[in-house]
Amino acid sequence: MSQQPTEEARARLRYLRGSIDNLDAALVHLLAERFKCTQQVGELKAAYELPPADPDREAAQITRLRRMAEEAHLDPAFAEKFLNFIIEEVIRHHRAIADKALTGDASGKS
Repeated sequence: MSQQPTEEARARLRYLRGSIDNLDAALVHLLAERFKCTQQVGELKAAYELPPADPDREAAQITRLRRMAEEAHLDPAFAEKFLNFIIEEVIRHHRAIADKALTGDASGKS
């Protein structure tokens, strides 16, 4: 037989979910700021005909992030998967920026 949650338990659940919602909002804003920076990196790379990907930088970042995850008691494998997802997206953006620079397409359309 399962126990019905008390009003105190329901209030605690609402509080925790509110905190989660706030953290999700902060993550979205942080990611938006990060992508603003990586957009500028992509523009610099395109201007100087540098490759979209930088495997040495990416490997160093993964090592750094795994270490930080361990210190924060977060699963390092999860942190690495998350960073790899972001890196893939950044490289995709950098390739698109480089393609536009090569074709002279300033419209932003692919």
